[in-house]
Amino acid sequence: MSNPDYLARLIDDDSFEAYLTAEFGPASEFSVERHAQGHSNETLFVTWGDRELVVRRPPPGETADTAHDVLREHRVVDALDDTAVPVPKPLRACDDHAVLGSDFYIMERADGDVLRDAEPERFTTPSARKRIGTELIDTLAAIHAVDYESVGLGEFGRPEGYTARQVERWTAQIEWALETTEAIRAVPELVAVGEWLAENVPEQRSNTLVHGDFKLDNVMYGSSLPPRVVAVFDWELSTLGDPLADLGWLLLFWYEDGDPDPAMPELMSTFTAREGYPTRAELIERYEATTGREFAHERFYRALAAYKMAALGEMFLARHLNGDSDDPLYPTMRTHVPTLAERTLAYVEGDTERL
Repeated sequence: MSNPDYLARLIDDDSFEAYLTAEFGPASEFSVERHAQGHSNETLFVTWGDRELVVRRPPPGETADTAHDVLREHRVVDALDDTAVPVPKPLRACDDHAVLGSDFYIMERADGDVLRDAEPERFTTPSARKRIGTELIDTLAAIHAVDYESVGLGEFGRPEGYTARQVERWTAQIEWALETTEAIRAVPELVAVGEWLAENVPEQRSNTLVHGDFKLDNVMYGSSLPPRVVAVFDWELSTLGDPLADLGWLLLFWYEDGDPDPAMPELMSTFTAREGYPTRAELIERYEATTGREFAHERFYRALAAYKMAALGEMFLARHLNGDSDDPLYPTMRTHVPTLAERTLAYVEGDTERL
């Protein structure tokens, strides 16, 4: 990490070692490593004796209201433990801030590969690449098929009106961030996109469990062939609501031949344009065939996804300017967010079919 003191803000070795000893018994080996690929909630890899654990906790410092709720994340992972949706095994949740200075939860570390910047060699055939896409869509369909009442998530959210509230929520997050970021530059296109979304919210046709951040690099594929999703991560934004918002979000991060260079290249890989990967149209077709649900109002849902990503980027920049992160991605949002906002505004105005 660029700041050697940052890990010390995330974890106090003595208090956490005492907690682990009380929960799991003593261990001869104890080490903690920060997972540098995460850009929202913090992920820590912990070795405790012969156990490999993962800790999820919020970032330090002030954050927007309702962001980074790791105990909510734990609740849904725990509820899905015995369903068709693959999740890491949850172990403990803790709201005692005397341990780490925040809420946190612990799960078992899963084994496999996350496809973030490239493919593992075993997945480089056209057939494996096609399977990667179909597995991803089928896993999303499985999430949307969960009987959330029967798994104890009936009170997990207010599904009615979810889509309109998403526009309101991310507008509020943007306004929170702009209190800091407008000191260095304005993003009028982002405001215009928010106004378009508020005026074009479609009727919500179905209610399901939604992940809120479902995309290729938030799932893990197993270490064998054919490709198979073995774990879904990063449930911090999950709730009950409109499943088409999840599909729109996935498509924002799915690159295909002919697309412009990604607006946020550190977060948007391009290897899915290679031979064998499904196109976005094919992913939509698979989703519709699997769920029986039409992806109506595609322009709205894809624009909402870009607006949400721009909001997250603006929040990242605000945390950077406030000194609450050492993540090298965050300062890049000074230019990345305006680029994404400009493209999204052009998309909703009909000037382009591609984000």
